[in-house]
Amino acid sequence: MSPPHVVGVVGSLRDTSYTRVAVSRALDAAEDAGGTTELFDLREYDLPVFDADARDAGDAPELKATVRAADSILLGTPVYHGSYSAPLKNALDYCGFDEFENKTVALLTVAGGGFPVTALDHLRSVCRSLNCWVIPHQAAIPKARTAIENGEITDAGIEERVARLGEETVQYANIEPDPPCLESVENVGADD
Repeated sequence: MSPPHVVGVVGSLRDTSYTRVAVSRALDAAEDAGGTTELFDLREYDLPVFDADARDAGDAPELKATVRAADSILLGTPVYHGSYSAPLKNALDYCGFDEFENKTVALLTVAGGGFPVTALDHLRSVCRSLNCWVIPHQAAIPKARTAIENGEITDAGIEERVARLGEETVQYANIEPDPPCLESVENVGADD
């Protein structure tokens, strides 16, 4: 059996993104735990605003193929107005059950302020509607400018949580999925 493959999706477009640093650290931990990893940095891809009549616009086929090939998916996002980023939402809109159903998903948020949790809740709901198995452990980095410096996580507690998230993407990559949840059964719009 081949090692679990983990794809980390960076939902930030900033050049000096704290989210990119955190996702990269989690992927390093996933490699240390025996997985293979791939960073999918949305900043590097052409993903026009999603239009259901143009599902394969720009680099959407590459995004979908990359996510579909993953055993585990790590979604990393900055927190904007209490939720996850528009680039990540746009990327998720291009994907559907073919890419996410029965996959293990890990969640990571990075906030400039002190309350990064609601974005995790919003992402967890989206992933449940796609019938993913979302790892119970999640990583949130509040006040990122005080926890990340020069491309490194400097807060030991946060670094430990982020690394643990990466390890669990490998540990739970092939977990037996639950029966479809109510959210996924009722998510008829995902296959429009």
